[in-house]
Amino acid sequence: MTRPIPLRKRLLVRLLITSVLIAICSVAATAWLAVETTTRAIQEEQGQVLTEDMDILRQLSGYAATHRDWSGVGKTVRALSDRTGRRIALTAPDRTPIADSETRNTALPPRAAAAVDPLHTDTFTEPGAQRTGIDPRAVGPFRLPRAERERVRLLAEKRRACFSNNGVQTRITQMPSGRSVLTDEEGTVDGGQVPTPCADGVLNTPTATEEKALAQLNTYGGDCLKRVGGKFPSLFAATVDFTDRSMLTRYVGGKAETGIDTTRDQDKKAQECVDRARRQQLEPYVAPVAELFLGRGDSAVPHFDMSAANKAKVTGVAGLVLALTVAVTVLVATRLVRPLRALTHAAQQPPELHVRVPVTTQDETGILAVAFNDLADRRERMEAQRKAMVADIAHELRTPLTNIRGWLEVTRDGVVDPDPELLASLHDEAVVLQRVIDDLQDLAAADAGTLRLHREPVRADELLEQVVAAHRVAAEAAGVRLHTAVAASKGADGSHGLHGSDGSDGTPWLDTDPVRMRQALGNLVSNAIRHTPADGTITLSSRRHDDEVVFEVADTGSGIAPEDLPSVFERFWRAEKSRSRRTGGSGLGLSIVRQLVTAHGGTVTVTSELGSGSVFTLRLPDAR
Repeated sequence: MTRPIPLRKRLLVRLLITSVLIAICSVAATAWLAVETTTRAIQEEQGQVLTEDMDILRQLSGYAATHRDWSGVGKTVRALSDRTGRRIALTAPDRTPIADSETRNTALPPRAAAAVDPLHTDTFTEPGAQRTGIDPRAVGPFRLPRAERERVRLLAEKRRACFSNNGVQTRITQMPSGRSVLTDEEGTVDGGQVPTPCADGVLNTPTATEEKALAQLNTYGGDCLKRVGGKFPSLFAATVDFTDRSMLTRYVGGKAETGIDTTRDQDKKAQECVDRARRQQLEPYVAPVAELFLGRGDSAVPHFDMSAANKAKVTGVAGLVLALTVAVTVLVATRLVRPLRALTHAAQQPPELHVRVPVTTQDETGILAVAFNDLADRRERMEAQRKAMVADIAHELRTPLTNIRGWLEVTRDGVVDPDPELLASLHDEAVVLQRVIDDLQDLAAADAGTLRLHREPVRADELLEQVVAAHRVAAEAAGVRLHTAVAASKGADGSHGLHGSDGSDGTPWLDTDPVRMRQALGNLVSNAIRHTPADGTITLSSRRHDDEVVFEVADTGSGIAPEDLPSVFERFWRAEKSRSRRTGGSGLGLSIVRQLVTAHGGTVTVTSELGSGSVFTLRLPDAR
């Protein structure tokens, strides 16, 4: 019986575990990669969108700082929309349209992205914005005409040369108003510390345009500055916030004063006055406040562009998972295919070699290898049995035929007269030959499944009496006594009542072919007579046991050795190899017994002990 395979060693379980592990690795790698790349891409997308939003706001704030209205902003809006792929719309605070890159009449987003106001911006949306919140590009009346710009530039060139002669390297930077200033590598105006030969104050002196604008600014903020103390910071220094903050002057009544100490609170209030005045002064020169709406463009659809780094990461992880899958699959497949290849190679070898395969596993392939080896063993045994059977059949037929041929030849040559004794001898040899042929025919019919059975109800005691009657003469000639015993149904005490050969109520019945069954029991009796010495006893008994009728043929003969018991029902087997064919039988009787009992749906077994005799037991279905 095949041992059950442990669950963990079953081929299906191993394949299932391998598939689950590969699936888990793939899902985990895919999930991690999706989260990682999506998070990175979203961050990049958010950063890009934020940068675009700030750039759009900066561009439009610059337009508002340099134009008195929004009449020509449409071109700028469309250019920004084409470059960013975004929908850009400007409206008045009351949602009156100013400009829109969307050609279709579609609704605006529910909320504005930002307010475009160059007089109230911050350093985050506009790099370089003043702390006052005024866009540095909003210069209004401080914008210098060409002549003044050129004159200031020449003054800046002169001061830069002076700085260079004194070991200070600077460069000229032009501010939105057109004024030129000097900055060093760190962006500090006038190079931080001004060399004494260069501190002439000419470059920082207001031009006529700036004087006029400062006077106007003084008018707007004068009353407020007088209320905080009558002293206020230089309007020029406050206006051009990019100048050196260490140069603090006072401008009172159109004259600059220096060295006046003020408290921090006064400075703060004065700065607030100046900021209000500057916004009041710049308001006519900048575009009015507008609401900025941002969205997708006309043809733009939601998209997700993965960066080259993320694409490379996806490709790398996918390749890694694929390589891992291939490696695991190859490893598992190799381990599974190796024993199958060994089986295939062994099966392709010539049959006469009877090749076996090594059993290296305990799973289905290991069981298959064991079954293959068992099949090879059985095939080898059957081949040996076939060869022995052919030799035995040839010998069985040759012996009587040789005797018959020899006697016929000497009779033909006139050496021996065909007397009754010779004819009787030839008849005996013909009977032996006929018996061998009949036995072989019965075995061939049983093997082919063509053995015909003519079943009918038969009493067990009558069957035994018929067998005893047929073999009584042979038994008496050998000095062996024959007995029968038939057991009825169990009694109340559990014992069996034994009846004689005449039978009685409760005798077992069976549905069988009486001729074939007499043949099977007769073979057992004949075999027992040959192996039982004179004064021995042979007992034929029957009884009912559960749903079976049990026949037993017991003798007090020589018995069978334990090592020979498994072979007694094999064809042409004899316990005593030295016995002659005439006295020892053909060696087919017990094989025929097994075939006949099997054809009736029963079984036959034997128990024996050397020197004490043997018991052959037949179990057949009960006819009840």
